[in-house]
Amino acid sequence: MNALAQAAATPIVDWGALDEAARAAVLARPAQCTDPARSAAVREIIARVRTHGDAALREYGARFDHCRLDAFEVDADEFAAAQARVTRELREAMQRAIARVRAFHAAQRGADLACDTAPGLRCEQLLRPIRRVGLYVPAGSAPLPSTVWMLAVPARVAGCPEVVLATPPRADGSADPAILVAARLCGVERVFKLGGAHAIAALAWGTDSVPRCDKLFGPGNAWVTAAKLEVAADPQGVAVDLPAGPSEVLVIADDAADPRFIAADLLAQAEHGSDSQVLLLSPSRPLLAAVAAALQAQLATLPRRAIAQAALAHARLILVADLDMAIAVSERYAPEHLIVNVRDARALLPRLSNAGSIFLGAWSPETVGDYCAGPNHVLPTLGYARSCGGVGVDSFLRRVYVQELTHAGLREVGADAALLARSEGLEAHARAVDLRLAALAATP
Repeated sequence: MNALAQAAATPIVDWGALDEAARAAVLARPAQCTDPARSAAVREIIARVRTHGDAALREYGARFDHCRLDAFEVDADEFAAAQARVTRELREAMQRAIARVRAFHAAQRGADLACDTAPGLRCEQLLRPIRRVGLYVPAGSAPLPSTVWMLAVPARVAGCPEVVLATPPRADGSADPAILVAARLCGVERVFKLGGAHAIAALAWGTDSVPRCDKLFGPGNAWVTAAKLEVAADPQGVAVDLPAGPSEVLVIADDAADPRFIAADLLAQAEHGSDSQVLLLSPSRPLLAAVAAALQAQLATLPRRAIAQAALAHARLILVADLDMAIAVSERYAPEHLIVNVRDARALLPRLSNAGSIFLGAWSPETVGDYCAGPNHVLPTLGYARSCGGVGVDSFLRRVYVQELTHAGLREVGADAALLARSEGLEAHARAVDLRLAALAATP
């Protein structure tokens, strides 16, 4: 295949020539992410796990994980076997990555605060860890031990007393050894071999084997994302971190960028799964054509090329008038990962807001952020970067407020409180203050 034919494999879209409907279609996420049939199936899975507990987990484990388990929790022998299977070189690389992630997240840890908002009125904010958190670590065609430290490290920094981890089993019924080693390196003792929507249901509702958690964390495929949204929407369900679904990256590049670098960055996300999405915005048509050709050349040598090729079916190479337009399109799309590969990348940073994680300059591959830079790689997808950020230490904490009034404090603000309560038609609220003020007035 010659270069022109290769370039045609991923067509270039001219943003300026599109009407509003066409622009919306270009930036639409893959259809499977919002499939109503999938959502209905997820609701059925959650309902069965909630009603039938471990029996439903065994049923779904046989159907989706292709193995039958008598016990879901990893025992000491399996942890020991995993230690023997992971090389010292890999274990040491994990330790270095964990140290960097811990250093970055430790810097996020806030402190309790107190201030007097009026004489005699002390207000406080206490930071308290969530008691039991459930971590989901993907392990399908590509196990992700890095997700263990991205979740367990901030949980430990926050001081969560109980950390429970779920990860899909392999066909032989064992958990991925690298995931188990990472769990032990992060101080996680309880690991359950459960995957997909039924794992989320088990962590959310609890079964005889799996403890119910107070909040769930972790990325996953469209099934996992749909399950997290379902349990979070149930009034009796549990909180979740954020909608971290199929991976996505958007690259902004100018004519100075190396097309090989950009193609590699796009394929790094495409190989996650067939429902991943990759986009490139550039004012340089020659660069877009060169990247299209480089995509095909690099794709041919990838071990996971079938998966990456399926993801490229909904890739977008978009020609924009200038970098200002590129910024506007990126802000509209709100990507999980944003790579800014232009001459002066930092100059664009003040104008970039809607992204889970931003990588500045030609020498900042998103891969480093996935594993060992320090910031978290569990990030909002599907456009949720407009309203929420990535996982951090604060994700594992609760704010508890305290108010303490002295006699002087109540005299200072009580009349205002009573007046405001009556303005809302809440007489009992006002009387709770009036009675105390009357008591103080009667006190010698």
